[in-house]
Amino acid sequence: MSQEIAGATKKEASNNGSLLLGTSLALVSMILIPALATRIGLGASLTGALRIAMMKASNQALRG
Repeated sequence: MSQEIAGATKKEASNNGSLLLGTSLALVSMILIPALATRIGLGASLTGALRIAMMKASNQALRG
């Protein structure tokens, strides 16, 4: 019984880490990348490509 509880606790901790990483990457793609791209002067197509890459990374982090 205690092994089941320990296994469930480790799985929850892993899920929390994945959720935090996925949320952080989504935040970066929606807010920080466009702000930095504007400041640096990147084109819209490169900014869009960076946002897509970050959203894909976020999706992968959430999947585990």
